[in-house]
Amino acid sequence: MKIAEKTVLVTGANRGIGRALVEEAVSRGARKVYAGMRTTAANTTERVVPVMLDITNPAQIRRAVDEVQSLDVLINNAGIALYDDLGDPGMLQQHLDVNLFGTYAITQAFLPLLIESGGAIVNNLSVNALAPLPVIPAYSISKAAAFNLTQSLRTLLADRGVRVHAVLTGPVDTDMTRGLDIPKASPQSIARAVFDGVERDEDDIFPDPSSQSIAQNWPSGAAKTLERQYAQLLAQAAPATQPT
Repeated sequence: MKIAEKTVLVTGANRGIGRALVEEAVSRGARKVYAGMRTTAANTTERVVPVMLDITNPAQIRRAVDEVQSLDVLINNAGIALYDDLGDPGMLQQHLDVNLFGTYAITQAFLPLLIESGGAIVNNLSVNALAPLPVIPAYSISKAAAFNLTQSLRTLLADRGVRVHAVLTGPVDTDMTRGLDIPKASPQSIARAVFDGVERDEDDIFPDPSSQSIAQNWPSGAAKTLERQYAQLLAQAAPATQPT
């Protein structure tokens, strides 16, 4: 898929990676980019249209679907990351509400449009989906669940013409990582790598030097091998479940 002349929706587009994704989509010639954010600016342009979109608010999701009407690429970027020690179940629930159930709600709402266009879903996750960072365990748990959701959707939507991509980022220089004194990639470099991966039709996108350290062996690793085996089982079982 080439981004030129496509319609793109980016959630969490007001700052950081989200803003960089909007700018990168425009630079690649996207026909229209909907910038989903919890509070919208009034600077609608011909190609960038702010959309008020709290991904945990069903009413706002419904209004966004009515406003967008057609869609080629959905980028689920909105998320939260708060420091915790798993001592407060409410903190875990908060992360799941946004990072898992919010992503699920947006995807289900826009899925009919994506099926119609033969489009793509891009879920911005984290390498913490593969191994938890101890200072943000609730975030890590929610991203692990969102990664599993991504893998499941990839298999379930394959025969409906919708591609599903996982973006497994390492540390990025955003508000979320302000308290971490470690090397970080820029949001702009992440955005470029994300769209490069989508245009190359990569299932799993490792967009920065940190995540690239595990990319080389990923295709032959246990997780990817098992995902392919399960997808094959579903494909084999499908004919047997069709009505006669």
